[in-house]
Amino acid sequence: MALISEKDAETLRTEFAQRMGAPVKFVVFTQETECQYCAETRQIVEEIAGLSDKITTEVFDFVADKATAEHYGIDKIPAIALVRVEEGGQRDYGTRFFGSPSGYEFTTLIEDAWDVSQGSTDLKPKTKEKLAKLSQPVHIQVFVTPT
Repeated sequence: MALISEKDAETLRTEFAQRMGAPVKFVVFTQETECQYCAETRQIVEEIAGLSDKITTEVFDFVADKATAEHYGIDKIPAIALVRVEEGGQRDYGTRFFGSPSGYEFTTLIEDAWDVSQGSTDLKPKTKEKLAKLSQPVHIQVFVTPT
């Protein structure tokens, strides 16, 4: 049974056609005996990928593919790393989504895909100026809870 309704799928197909720049790959981490929300996360991501030829998925086992998980900085599951696919390789902006992208978080994942695809965000110029002045890496995490 599909998790994305046909009405929402049609809207997303249209938006993806208009807003996607470079292709994006969802690198999904789960495990052989899937965790509570792993199967749902995998299904949502696979359904999203089915809505645009510019979105692909690659699924890894968190335990068996430990080196790949470490490469992407994945330390819990379910997890999704969003990477921009470019000629000759890929560009990883460090965008990660932990947990199930359901409810309001679904929109966050879709917007993350658009940002990674475009290689930019909708941050205001003043915010970008301040961020450009940072002299060392900053680790930002946003925590949400289903309502």
